[in-house]
Amino acid sequence: MTKKTRVIAFYLPQFHPIPENDKWWGKGFTEWTNVGKAKPLFKGHYQPRVPADLGYYDLRMPEVREAQAEMARAAGIEGFCYWHYWFGNGKKVLDMPFNEVLKSGEPDFPFCLGWANHSWTTKTWEKGKSFSKDTMIFEQLYPGKEDYEKHFYDVLPAFKDKRYITVDGKPLFVIFDPEAIPNSKEFISLWNKLAIKNNLKGVYFVGRCDALPNMNKKNLSKIDELTKPRFQKMLKSGYNGINSVTLKYAEFKATGIVHKAIHSFFRKHFAGIVLDKYKYKTIMEHFIVKEDYEERVYPQLIPRRDRSPRSGRTAMIYYDSTPELFKQAAERAVKCVIKRDKEHRLIFLNAWNEWGEGAYMEPDIKFGHKYIDALREVLQD
Repeated sequence: MTKKTRVIAFYLPQFHPIPENDKWWGKGFTEWTNVGKAKPLFKGHYQPRVPADLGYYDLRMPEVREAQAEMARAAGIEGFCYWHYWFGNGKKVLDMPFNEVLKSGEPDFPFCLGWANHSWTTKTWEKGKSFSKDTMIFEQLYPGKEDYEKHFYDVLPAFKDKRYITVDGKPLFVIFDPEAIPNSKEFISLWNKLAIKNNLKGVYFVGRCDALPNMNKKNLSKIDELTKPRFQKMLKSGYNGINSVTLKYAEFKATGIVHKAIHSFFRKHFAGIVLDKYKYKTIMEHFIVKEDYEERVYPQLIPRRDRSPRSGRTAMIYYDSTPELFKQAAERAVKCVIKRDKEHRLIFLNAWNEWGEGAYMEPDIKFGHKYIDALREVLQD
């Protein structure tokens, strides 16, 4: 299938047991633990979400990984962006699925890596009553040059794999929270030097950037003027491109500034009393910001979103998403990039399998393959 754009889908590897999850959340804990026990929080709320074709799968099974790739290929997705956890000083978790993909050569489906550079605490995967306070499990550290080099050589075998996704001939590397890195220019410069030393053309860095800063009384009235300076600042720090994260922007625009400000106050001081929910049909109208049309900005595409399996009544919930509405959102994202050269028509799909956040493309018992079909219809040339 000839595709109009290059859609890269974020991929969560949290579907197999690991000792760290066993210790903190109970033996056998995976993403499915929260998904299975989710409950509807209001009339018409679609919970729990039950997987269809693949069931409550385990990523230790190569057959599952192969089936995922086939479904993604059918949707017109170019490849997966596997979330990669490197906490500093060589500490890694959840790396088994990707290591198996790399070692086995299967599935024969393109991929890249995204550095999920955030700390893990006892509230990371479950925000229920299991813990009285938020306790640090793994702190995300940035020890400096020596650790950056170790990190680079850890991912170098992936960069050299024939399946690895490139932009301008360089391996694509996504960073979840670029603003958290204390010395981005140094990090990016070092990795580019190491890449060239190892017979690569460099690294194509894409930083995910929230369209809005922390909101306050001074900037609430300037909401449409806040995005461009943020993106420009990140590009000047060495990033090749930006994946625009527009959820907060869309929420403000969908409900109105005053309403959203009140909601934010209640979320902070009276968590769970008032549900923070948005009709997908309304919020999808604001997923795209004008900066998404700029050459080095890559829009985000969201099929659906509901974090209540992880966060309960404190979750952000986008309700009443349908394949038809998602198709409209996909068409708008494509419109942002379609006039660029094919190499730079990137769209980041959030996500392929974030079931605990209600952000997934995989079939469930309600919609089957309809989200996959909707995306294919938009992308086929």
